[in-house]
Amino acid sequence: MIQKFLYLEWKAFFRSASFATNLALKILMGFVAIYFILIFLTLGVGAFYILKKMNLDPIVTVNQFLIYYVLMDLIIRLLLQKIPVMNIRPMLIFPIKKSTIVHFSLGKTVLSFFNLAHGFFLIPFCVVLIIEGYDVLSVVLWYTAIFSLLFSNNFLNILLSNKDNLFAIFLATAAILGGLHYYGFFNITEFTAPFFNAIFNTYWAFAIPVFVLIALYYVTFQYFKKNLYLDAGLSNKHDVAKTEELTWLNQFGTIGTFLKNDIKLIKRNKRSKTTVGLSVMFLFYGLLFFTNNAFYNPVMHIFAGIFVSGGFLITFGQFVPSWDSAYYQLMMTQNIPYKGYLSSKWWLMVIATIVTTTIASFYLYFGWQVYLTIIVGAIYNIGVNSHLVLLGGAYTKTPIDLSSGKGAFGDKKAFNIKTMLISIPQLALPVLLYWLGSKFGNANIGLAIVAGAGVIGFAFKEKAFSLIEKIYKSEKYATIAAYKQKG
Repeated sequence: MIQKFLYLEWKAFFRSASFATNLALKILMGFVAIYFILIFLTLGVGAFYILKKMNLDPIVTVNQFLIYYVLMDLIIRLLLQKIPVMNIRPMLIFPIKKSTIVHFSLGKTVLSFFNLAHGFFLIPFCVVLIIEGYDVLSVVLWYTAIFSLLFSNNFLNILLSNKDNLFAIFLATAAILGGLHYYGFFNITEFTAPFFNAIFNTYWAFAIPVFVLIALYYVTFQYFKKNLYLDAGLSNKHDVAKTEELTWLNQFGTIGTFLKNDIKLIKRNKRSKTTVGLSVMFLFYGLLFFTNNAFYNPVMHIFAGIFVSGGFLITFGQFVPSWDSAYYQLMMTQNIPYKGYLSSKWWLMVIATIVTTTIASFYLYFGWQVYLTIIVGAIYNIGVNSHLVLLGGAYTKTPIDLSSGKGAFGDKKAFNIKTMLISIPQLALPVLLYWLGSKFGNANIGLAIVAGAGVIGFAFKEKAFSLIEKIYKSEKYATIAAYKQKG
């Protein structure tokens, strides 16, 4: 039966209406995977000798910081790892054991890149340990235990996938622990390192992570087997409805109606909440550039300014009109003016950019020049990037599951040549303009040129909207067809 399931998955991939896009994306993701595999391999081989050169015991040092490695792995999974599923509804009318269906679905998650990627770091590291004279059995048992912990994260991610706000909670926990450790207030590794060292130094401690993995698999299996029926297990979750009139937006006419819809969408759905959370994270992106000497380059500062002020614009705007994919067909049967629809999205992004820039005033701590760079980035985002993300949305035919927080950075049909070309001026153009201004003048001239580009874009807003509206209309039926596709 497992072989039959594999056959059906293969057919579903090749018969999908989005087969060409799927294949192109998988090829692209293959190159990305190779890139990260090479990085992991390099780290796996080089970590031992780098630590030795620093007069540190490699295995003790790695064990000391493994808690952060495991915790960050779980955070990344909660954010990015989509749970591989199969369409089980047609299966339930056939005499197929529920246990077989669940085992197959869980088995697909085991083959996820998020699981296999760790092997390209751990296996070379363990091989080097053995070559350098460490006890072979200790290394093998240590590897088994660590991989068990990472696979435990896989099943934790499945169990926690329907829980709201967990990504933010785990991220905040990791940030707080890392901050307390960095400033010397509390060092969690003093409590976790002995456990990881015991895994390596004894022949029995490795069994603890293995038993944890077995227990988590059993719990996950029983949970999905118990809920594998149409009446409850596969039914949609309905929360208690709350009425929000937002009547103060009525004064803005058609735009106000769309704004009310967007605000309610953002407040009520998991995917949109995840996007808002990501945009808040972008606020702190500048700390990487403004506090690190390695990135202390004014040209890179304008790059950071674009991200700090445009987090919501980038994460939300790239999926217009995909946020409305669930009812886009119904919208298109109504007498809805495209210009009003697009204007509401534009105003939402502009308001969010202004609010974000205001909140980012804490960057004044690093000086007026730094905050001025963020303000200039906001002007460019409002005048230029707001139009570009709306233009890119016409070609981003990605139906969004609002009930899922996964895939906040994009989905399979979000990648195509047109969207990639449109994304170039979003980041590369302001950096180029700033570089030219600072090269032939000074930093302030560079900022003035970038801000000027934003002002010019804002001045030509109506013409830009006319062009974007025409493109949306020409892509209307292709977009509707794409939103009908489930795979």
